Amino acid sequence: MSTPETLNTVVIAAGPVLGSLGTSGLALGTGITLLAGLRGSDRVKLDRDKAGGIGIALGTFAGAAGDMWVSLTQGIAEVPTSLIQGSAFGNVGMGGVALAVTATTFLFKWKRMIWPAMLGISAGVIYGQAGGIWAIGHNLVLKLVGVVGAL
Repeated sequence: MSTPETLNTVVIAAGPVLGSLGTSGLALGTGITLLAGLRGSDRVKLDRDKAGGIGIALGTFAGAAGDMWVSLTQGIAEVPTSLIQGSAFGNVGMGGVALAVTATTFLFKWKRMIWPAMLGISAGVIYGQAGGIWAIGHNLVLKLVGVVGAL
């Protein structure tokens, strides 16, 4: 029996450039890049925008990869979602949560890059759930990954 999660775990490429790179491999590479930047690497220098952007990419790729990746990123995304939806703000919906998480990620000055990275991961997951313009960007990234994988 196949579910939407298991359908997304297929290998996206078996081309001559990248070999057989699956979405799990892409999520792993993105996660290692983010971790290297957060831990202090001479090759990966993070600022707020890079940490948030790489986090969004990780959340998007992990959602497509399924398995352990989706559990990890959805767990991270549940925190801001429950804080925003379960408060006195009223019924903001998932689009409102996506807007709030994105604004919080990119508008504030952060001293520690872990916070925009975690909010970015949350945003990558929430975009796929929110629908509308948020999902358009999310789905576009996944289509581009398929194209790059075909190289």
